[in-house]
Amino acid sequence: MGQHFLPGNPPVAITLRKTAQARRISLRISQLDGRVTLTCPLRVSDREALAFAHEKADWLRRNLIAHPGPAQVRIGADLPFEGRLLRIATGPGRLVRVEDAQLLVPGAPERSAARIAGFLKQVARNRLAAASDHYAARLGRGYNRLTLRDTRSRWGSCTADGGLMYSWRLVMAPPEVLSYVAAHEVAHLAEMNHSDAFWSVVTRLYGDYRAPRRWLREKGSALHRYDFGG
Repeated sequence: MGQHFLPGNPPVAITLRKTAQARRISLRISQLDGRVTLTCPLRVSDREALAFAHEKADWLRRNLIAHPGPAQVRIGADLPFEGRLLRIATGPGRLVRVEDAQLLVPGAPERSAARIAGFLKQVARNRLAAASDHYAARLGRGYNRLTLRDTRSRWGSCTADGGLMYSWRLVMAPPEVLSYVAAHEVAHLAEMNHSDAFWSVVTRLYGDYRAPRRWLREKGSALHRYDFGG
């Protein structure tokens, strides 16, 4: 793997990756953070691979506009919370809180991202626990535990022994999206598959799930743009 730059205005950072599995040269823009990866077979020289990237320069720049890079969470920036954008601002007191269209964060500005992440995780746990309890009661089945993670590959999961896992970033999405994911995972307590029977359970628990499912497909990846500094 190597880092290269495609000259122009602006320069484009490209990660060159050689792999035995690749059959041709390809370019990929991550929908999560806008990073550009140039993948090629082992036999292809760096010069040949980068020449391919140069040929695709116009395509790259057009698509990078549609995939903005990471958004640093800091005072003065905007952050989605329960489906609406809030402006992050310094606030009094000891607790992070929402007031009108602002997310007020007390303390030193350099600690704001960590404090906001803690606030989001706590709200996410409360919302997801309440939704999971609600749908589990409707289903007539209990779950054993609920954990939160910052997963990029999935929004939730359910284990065979009744463990529910969710991405805490769901609290940044509209409330109906969070509720749908909770219903989806609770439905797996009855059907550990994605059969017609499973989707019938989801419909019985949640109702018409098409709109929140579509929101996740079309807009969910943007929630991973927000960088809390680890």
